[in-house]
Amino acid sequence: FSLKGYTRDTSFLAMVVDIVQELKQQNSNLVYVCDPVMGDKWNGEGSMYVPKDLLPVYRDKVVPVADIITPNQFEAELLTGRKIYTEKDALEVMDMLHAMGPETVVITSSDLQAPQGNDYLIALGSHRKTKADGTRITQRIRMESPKVDAVFVGTGDLFAAMLLAWTHKHPNNLKVACEKTVSAMQHVLQRTIKSAKVQAGEGNKPNSAQLELRMVQSKKDIENPEIIVKATVL
Repeated sequence: FSLKGYTRDTSFLAMVVDIVQELKQQNSNLVYVCDPVMGDKWNGEGSMYVPKDLLPVYRDKVVPVADIITPNQFEAELLTGRKIYTEKDALEVMDMLHAMGPETVVITSSDLQAPQGNDYLIALGSHRKTKADGTRITQRIRMESPKVDAVFVGTGDLFAAMLLAWTHKHPNNLKVACEKTVSAMQHVLQRTIKSAKVQAGEGNKPNSAQLELRMVQSKKDIENPEIIVKATVL
């Protein structure tokens, strides 16, 4: 298994591609997960926080060798050159991403309107498999998870790592893999915010050090999460 997160260097990205290709030649069962960390949206406006010359490398070299990708909405839009305004747009963007190579695409967060209301964040997943007879099966899911009013570091890495683990355990069931991944994320974030508020003291806003993810304390929830976020099959 291979996993890669944030980088600002095009030559490093190109090296990752070479390594993945070499490893896949040695082991065809290797699964490469790519979180194409390039930017995000704040108040509806997207901006890149890496150099712009990383985009064509991700799009043309990295994504085609990835088995699983976990972009946020803005990154999915960058990779495909297509804006997402509706869930239908998002499904079409995920199909475009599948066509670039990855079998599994999860848009980890979006600004789409959640049926449960503004306090919820929508994530969408799509798994495309080609059967032995050449026919394609696509499973698509939507998840709504409660928004957490804090800025954390490392959530993207944790999400990608857990998705890798749960898709390995449930290779043909994206619904269960995503439910376990997102539920575990919620357990970790809720424990972190609760602990950070105690550390910060009554009426104070927790700082970034206090908001460090409570990974060790959440070991049981990561290994065997109680399902608190259900996925809807689309």
